[in-house]
Amino acid sequence: MRILLVEDDRRLSHALKLSLVEEGYAVDAAFDGEEGEAFTDTVPYDAIILDLMLPRKDGVAVCRTLRLRKVNTPILMLTARDAVEDRVRGLDSGADDYLVKPFALHELLARLRALLRRNIAQKSGTLALRDLSVNPATHDVERGGVAIRLNAKEFALLEYFMHHPNQVLTREMIESHIWSYDFISASNVVDVYVRRLRRKIDDPFAAKLLETMYGVGYRLRLPCSE
Repeated sequence: MRILLVEDDRRLSHALKLSLVEEGYAVDAAFDGEEGEAFTDTVPYDAIILDLMLPRKDGVAVCRTLRLRKVNTPILMLTARDAVEDRVRGLDSGADDYLVKPFALHELLARLRALLRRNIAQKSGTLALRDLSVNPATHDVERGGVAIRLNAKEFALLEYFMHHPNQVLTREMIESHIWSYDFISASNVVDVYVRRLRRKIDDPFAAKLLETMYGVGYRLRLPCSE
């Protein structure tokens, strides 16, 4: 599999490239946003690791340009900013996942593997996690072979979780993505819809997928082996 690494810190870029090559990936390295975009003009990549703060064109602008060009390659965004607003901005620009610097190499590799697995599943038309499958095209949802009926907002919420497995999604991030208006701290709309979703995809089954991170938000848990 071929990875595009866009990182202006040359020492970090070199170290990441060596590690990725050791894992069996082919890696092209770009050192600014415009160079990274140019690479995608000629080479089809399986995933892109994209720094947020880049010279000439930042990661958010690059991400938006690629999505406007219908480049659907999975993008893992690297950022030194951990504010909710920065994470939302990165995800809303089209990134599939984010990782805050400094990070552990094994976590980056795990997130990259997850993105690649999801991309393969999406190409087949289905998002899959454990025994849960979601078809974005038909809105069909099944768990353990049992069909589950969801309304439009419940489906959008589940699809958002499926695109970010094992990642804690804050209430602000969820509301911004699903409802597209400013988060109001007194509102419990996210909690209400998570409860509805949990009743349908979790309550009838022994293994629970949706986990409450008290005081923060929610996450869709991966099996421990993943």
